[in-house]
Amino acid sequence: MPDITLRQLSPYKWEIPVGAVPGMRVHGLIYADEALMREIRGDKSAQQVANGATLPGIVGASMAMPDMHFGYGLPIGGVVATDTQSGGIISPGGTGYDINCGVRLASTNLTREDLGKREKLRKLVDALFSKVPSGVGSKGPIKLNSKELKQVLTKGAKWAVDRGLGEPSDLEHTEEGGSMKGADPSEVSDRALQRGAPQQGTLGSGNHFVEVQYVEEIYDEKTAGAFGIRPGQITVMVHSGSRGFGHQVCTDHLEVMNRAVSKYGIDLPDRQLACAPFNSPEGQSYWRAMKCAANYAWANRQCLMHLVREALQDFFSIGPTDLGFRLVYDVAHNIVKLERHTVDGREMELAVHRKGATRAFPPGHPDVPAAYRPYGQPVIIPGDMGTCSYLLRGTETGMEETFGSTCHGAGRVLSRKAAIRSSKGRAIHRELEDQGIYARAAGKMSLKEEMPDAYKDVSQVVEVVHQAGIAAKVAKMRPLCVVKG
Repeated sequence: MPDITLRQLSPYKWEIPVGAVPGMRVHGLIYADEALMREIRGDKSAQQVANGATLPGIVGASMAMPDMHFGYGLPIGGVVATDTQSGGIISPGGTGYDINCGVRLASTNLTREDLGKREKLRKLVDALFSKVPSGVGSKGPIKLNSKELKQVLTKGAKWAVDRGLGEPSDLEHTEEGGSMKGADPSEVSDRALQRGAPQQGTLGSGNHFVEVQYVEEIYDEKTAGAFGIRPGQITVMVHSGSRGFGHQVCTDHLEVMNRAVSKYGIDLPDRQLACAPFNSPEGQSYWRAMKCAANYAWANRQCLMHLVREALQDFFSIGPTDLGFRLVYDVAHNIVKLERHTVDGREMELAVHRKGATRAFPPGHPDVPAAYRPYGQPVIIPGDMGTCSYLLRGTETGMEETFGSTCHGAGRVLSRKAAIRSSKGRAIHRELEDQGIYARAAGKMSLKEEMPDAYKDVSQVVEVVHQAGIAAKVAKMRPLCVVKG
């Protein structure tokens, strides 16, 4: 990794000192063990951490989680926080194109035994695949006119619940209650609205998925019990975001930000970090549009969860009470949030950019649902479709060190093209079936692009954040059925 100096602070934390890149205002911090650091050195993501440290108004450190890899502007896995009252900026590259890409975990009354033998699993994945619209440009059964779409953008998941696509309790277990206040559809382009209208309630493509899992291991019985998780239980994860709508919002506002950099005399080492002062007209325009995309994504995951609930009830011929389908929590991992944090002994209002990073607030925090508050916020970490996923909880150490942030998944080690090349001659679906995992995908290449070899070891990633103390392990889930885009 040329030109970047790294100093190991602990077995799980590395520092990029100020001066590694000209103009750094704070140091860089990377959470990783030595094995993961060897992979990180293979791309330029550490350079992006250092570049992020040059952003006006940044406080604390420019950080990256152990699942980090090269992204647009900031690395995926990056966290930066800027002081909104002292010229701090907001940056679309610090959020990413898939605004409010996130994941939700639901529990059920089903057990692994209820899913039976392989033939039943094969039929279940087929039933889910036929119910959940997936793939590039996919369109779903939810049709929105202009007025309804704007309601989605302002109300988020509440719009879906009000239409009967879920329960009011779902909102209590969704970050921000499933809706960020102050979203303004007038800041969104006609092109974004056109792309968003037909895609509500669709999974999309890439690494998005619906996964039926079973709880394989419990690490913290008390917290798992509070979250409604028990050994052998069937759980469901939904991973999706704001679809083409969010992508267009990012594209549109990057053009504005590129002009704003010159207007406000902002010097950047990488034009992909294009930004504007948070309180400037350009910064506020993106902020209001980003909240529209975030709300679109929360509504989308709410609709997708409802479709999965219906599919399971139909497949098992049971009612909602017997199924016991319940949202544990929903987290965003591509978003900017206004939060209050203590920096150098002073409480500040910060624009916390989490790009491929998950909010992980500690016990007692008022933004954690009341039922979970004694234990900390649930943190959902999906792995690849051939290994496992994790449920964690937020910690005080994370609040103090990372603005209450932790990893978001396994993190890629192979690009999609490289994964396709590596999978030549292999039948990925057969390899998964040999492990008892049944997968269906809309795209011909989707399983190859998303094969387990394309990702880091999620258990290793989770162990780093657990040992570093910025999140704590609660439970581990193994996949049984996977629907990919």
